[in-house]
Amino acid sequence: MARSGSNLLSDGLHATRRAGRPNQFFCELFAAMYAEKYQLDPQRHYAEYVRGIIDRTVTSNEVFGFKLMGWYLNWFVERLRGTHAFGDGCEIDVLRNAFPRLQLIRIQRRDKIRQAISKARAYQTGQWKVRGNDDPVGEPYFDAALIDRCLSEVRSEEEAWNQFFQRTGAEAFTIEYENLAADYEQTLAAVLRFLRIRVPRRSFLEPSTVKQADAISAEWEARYREAKEPLAVA
Repeated sequence: MARSGSNLLSDGLHATRRAGRPNQFFCELFAAMYAEKYQLDPQRHYAEYVRGIIDRTVTSNEVFGFKLMGWYLNWFVERLRGTHAFGDGCEIDVLRNAFPRLQLIRIQRRDKIRQAISKARAYQTGQWKVRGNDDPVGEPYFDAALIDRCLSEVRSEEEAWNQFFQRTGAEAFTIEYENLAADYEQTLAAVLRFLRIRVPRRSFLEPSTVKQADAISAEWEARYREAKEPLAVA
């Protein structure tokens, strides 16, 4: 889900050099970029695009990783089905046919209001992945209506994943953003152990993704909770 810490997690896994290079390779918004980078054609041969992305982004130990957001989960499964290369069964079977030995890692954020605030700021600044020298394209300002909308989107996307796991019976290794932010190395190490990947002896690299939450986020949270207190926002 957006603003759940997925960039922090995927960048950390990439940095180990043993857990693939997880990215949104199969998001329609970014497909053209990856198609050009890896000389693939998702429009004409989507099955070959999927296989090509795997071949070009595995790490030396033959591990491939990708990031999938709830808002395009169903679209992606239907796109895989449409190739007739990965079967036409239930969605988890189609995914497993496309990605043999598939393992699922789910990241969630306990504080949904903070998640919504982070998303609202990203909409305003254009910074969905903040790095050290990135400049915003807009200035953030408190907008309760926008936070309402983002909170609705966060809950809707989480429900999409809840329904997926209920329908399919698939299980995922679940981590929480708050734990990842508080103990970055140990959380990453736990993910690697789940994947049965040897934890590197060297220390994990510092995350390249900068935490967005700051005094502005805290101020917005206080203002939003005060405005919504009669509605018992949780």
